[in-house]
Amino acid sequence: MFLRNPFRTIIVTGIPGVGKTTVLGILLQEASKIGLRVEVANFGDYMLREAVRIGLVKDRDQLRKLPHRQQLELQKIAAKAIINDAKTKLSEKDLLIIDTHCVVKTTAGYWPGLPRHVIEELNPDSIVLIEADPELIAQRRARDVTRNRRDLGGKEEIKEMIEMARAAAMAAATITASSVYIVINPEGHPEEAAQSILALVEKL
Repeated sequence: MFLRNPFRTIIVTGIPGVGKTTVLGILLQEASKIGLRVEVANFGDYMLREAVRIGLVKDRDQLRKLPHRQQLELQKIAAKAIINDAKTKLSEKDLLIIDTHCVVKTTAGYWPGLPRHVIEELNPDSIVLIEADPELIAQRRARDVTRNRRDLGGKEEIKEMIEMARAAAMAAATITASSVYIVINPEGHPEEAAQSILALVEKL
């Protein structure tokens, strides 16, 4: 039998602007209604905490611009910390959601967000890809003035990034025998995406 974490674990991903934060917020509300305990661990927060601590960056958007070797070390530290923290909080029927990206666009090209040293540590039951129409993603990015995403490109780059994310998710899933689950986040109805993820959790 393939060993899993002592609690259900899913990695929820989506390229910048897909609406992942909104979907996860609704998911938490819906989970509380059915008595499901959920812990959301934002991978970027864990990386940022360590990077700020040692003086590498000042904000999240600087993370993807760090040299790869530094990012690798930050990833390793973050993955271990997430699972260790969850083990102190969650039991068998609870759910850990790791909020992260399958691919990160860096100054040196696309970089996998779930390489072997990360995916083996996180050991998820499933990897969820939240997707949306590329035109909608471009519009959402334009409306979000809180983030510096000018380097992420337009509609064609968004299409390419979605394709790269799917490939990266399947490659990572192969290492840990996890499922890959695609969820569409329709404009104006993020609750539908949240319910799709909860439906997946019931099957784990």
